[in-house]
Amino acid sequence: MSQKIIWITGASSGIGEALFNLYQKQGNKLVISARNIAALEKLKNNASNPTHIHVLPLDLVDHASFSKKCKEAIEAFGRIDILINNGGISQRSLAAETSLEVDRKIMEVNFFGTIGLSKTLLPHFIKNKSGHYAVVSSLVGKFGSPYRSAYAASKHALHGFFDSLRAEHFKDNIQVTMICPGFIRTNVSINALTGDGSALYQMDEAQDKGMSPEKCAEEIFKALEKRKEEVLIGGKEKYAVYLKRFFPGLFSKILRKAKVR
Repeated sequence: MSQKIIWITGASSGIGEALFNLYQKQGNKLVISARNIAALEKLKNNASNPTHIHVLPLDLVDHASFSKKCKEAIEAFGRIDILINNGGISQRSLAAETSLEVDRKIMEVNFFGTIGLSKTLLPHFIKNKSGHYAVVSSLVGKFGSPYRSAYAASKHALHGFFDSLRAEHFKDNIQVTMICPGFIRTNVSINALTGDGSALYQMDEAQDKGMSPEKCAEEIFKALEKRKEEVLIGGKEKYAVYLKRFFPGLFSKILRKAKVR
């Protein structure tokens, strides 16, 4: 694989950290972003070649900073080849018990933060006639499930936006890969928001038994190398997408009885 310059958001843990480890070992130059600066610095210091790593703190709700952040990311190594939109937050609460403020916060981070950063970087990709958006959505970006109403909505919205962007900028050689993980063994459920906006502080059983972040990162890597438009990642839960598509009534019946949290 030729050396690439990759910007990863949400790089401080989970899938983002696993992607960082995979790409940096291959000699790529990386811009890594998250709110946790200490965790980012630790990743850089432990990298095989720290000079190939640029730490760029980023808060996805701070839209006013995006122009400056994109400028710094580009200047770090001269260009950006791939933007991996991995930053986001999850949810574990019933729709009826979730405040509208929490719904808005989830959309603000997962949707508006992601598309805001992507749109700010878009002129750079257009100018270079090259660029690749990798967008970490979710299997619930393909269907909704209990306790994840706002989270599912934010991920569904990403598919609509980036499907449109892909079509609009095909002529500019800009690629879009939608990444739909299922149960991955990360802290996403621990940090998930509950109805009042507080964190759940609890690991989902399914999450705990899920695919490792390292294996997930490998699947993402393969999908990006093949320039796939969409990839489903996980265990048997990924087949729910096909069940929903071809047997929607049966899928709804199963979902109503499923023990999820």
